[in-house]
Amino acid sequence: MARPTRSQSSTPPRPVITGAEALAASGFGALTGRKVGLITNQTGRAGNAHLADLLGKAPDLKLAAIFAPEHGFRGAAEAGAAVRNGKDAKTGVPIFSLYGSSRKPTPAMLRGVDVLVFDIQDIGARFYTYISTMGLAMQAAASAHIPFLVLDRPNPLGGEYVSGFVLEPPLRSFVGQYPIPIVHGMTVGELARMIKGEKWLDGLDSLDLDVVAMQGWQRSMRWPQTGRTWVATSPNIPTFAAALVYPGIGIVGETEVNEGRGTPTPFSMFGAPWIDAARVAARLNAAGLPGVRFERTSYTPHPIPHVASRPRFEGTRVGGVRIVVADGARFEPLEVGVHVLAALVAEAQAKGIAPLFANLKMFHAIAGTKRLHAMLTAGSDGAAIVAAWQAEVAQFRTQRTPYLLY
Repeated sequence: MARPTRSQSSTPPRPVITGAEALAASGFGALTGRKVGLITNQTGRAGNAHLADLLGKAPDLKLAAIFAPEHGFRGAAEAGAAVRNGKDAKTGVPIFSLYGSSRKPTPAMLRGVDVLVFDIQDIGARFYTYISTMGLAMQAAASAHIPFLVLDRPNPLGGEYVSGFVLEPPLRSFVGQYPIPIVHGMTVGELARMIKGEKWLDGLDSLDLDVVAMQGWQRSMRWPQTGRTWVATSPNIPTFAAALVYPGIGIVGETEVNEGRGTPTPFSMFGAPWIDAARVAARLNAAGLPGVRFERTSYTPHPIPHVASRPRFEGTRVGGVRIVVADGARFEPLEVGVHVLAALVAEAQAKGIAPLFANLKMFHAIAGTKRLHAMLTAGSDGAAIVAAWQAEVAQFRTQRTPYLLY
């Protein structure tokens, strides 16, 4: 599998300019005379300003509505918490929730809107819900016969790293809308083109879709190489370090362990009262995974308002393992995640812990397949699981090629 090269410089050869910044630099010419519906959150910045504020002051267009995904317009809502409608204090524009009673813009919400603009920083994992919101909004735009404009942003994991089982259609859900690997290596603009082109959602044939591309971004770049400042994409992804480990440890969080929620470093460690931390860390280090080492630790998860109100094992000292990323260019988060899962299955069996997968339905939805659970419970190790998805990843790489912009 292709990996980011180790020769990446710490700074890009030229600045990475996002689609939002390119649009702003053009004076919002593509939106002249239009009533704009903006799908965004706290990550929707162009330079030092929020795009909503820039659109609210721009001449020759009207910011008519703001649409908020999971976590809300300002990104303060905890994972899974309903987002409410409201009004933006700065612009006076109504805010409509896309994570409440409806997951897509309704005809009533789109009244007075004649173009939908999507500008949200994704993190490159299939089960992070912003790309599901994007696809459903594309459907709403098609139904309303209005254009859909994606302002592209970097994939923080880069465009070369692709990994994981491809979603199987019977397991389609809001945490997995499309038949793509868990880590897809695409930008939101590229994904939008592929969603339409591959007819993954109904009713998109007539959609007027356009993408404002980035300038200066290369597929080999992970976030640090873009030179851009990280804006928390959600309460538990406050840093790029959290985003980097999330595709693997996010799945681990669907087992009976704490995945670092309720600590200052979510997803950088995992633990449970029943874990022999030294044994699990030794097993993981013996796997020789690139760019990472595993250290024994212990910690106590505590509630953090609006971030982790009820973390698993709240107030209990747990033994655990810290994931120390030594080389961010070589680190493979999903491969680490499945090795951790295999180690946890072995540990749970040794300690008589059952069930390890308390919410198996959600585990299957996140994995996008029942094969992962079947292989784990049959005793497969991490290497065998990684090998099992290589053929479908290779097929996806070929399938995505016509839609790539960089």
